[in-house]
Amino acid sequence: MTPAARLAAGLFLTALAALALWALPTAAQEQESQKLVIPLADPEEGLRLFVGKGCVVCHAVNGVGGKAAPALDADPDAPYLDVLDFTARMWRGAPTMIVLQEMEMGYQIELTGEELAHIAAFASSPAVQSRFSDTDIPEVIRDWMVDEVYQELDPDYMAR
Repeated sequence: MTPAARLAAGLFLTALAALALWALPTAAQEQESQKLVIPLADPEEGLRLFVGKGCVVCHAVNGVGGKAAPALDADPDAPYLDVLDFTARMWRGAPTMIVLQEMEMGYQIELTGEELAHIAAFASSPAVQSRFSDTDIPEVIRDWMVDEVYQELDPDYMAR
């Protein structure tokens, strides 16, 4: 084979390999075909859900609400809302939350991804939280509110 023929064959094979690689879907292209949905989070809707779904039975905001679980006061210095981090923290506390929900309300709260985003938006909105008060809580839900930390669930109590 002459040098010119080798060069032509090499260029042909290189072009063929490049074409084959171009035709193969990349991981990025495959991900583009999958739909990623990030819900638009509304803190006002989050407030409605926080009360209506019963989160307020165990969680407080501005000192209003139950005391059995961590307060969900917004951090005014937080630069952004991280819905996935909020959901991950809920996941870590899920076993305890389920027990408390069953004990206090008799059922487990069901939340969609969109509802979680709204509640996360409320939990990170100092402006909306500043307007939250006892008058936002219906009497029936106020009767369920837990006014003390369960000792069995308190890490300091468990360490003794």
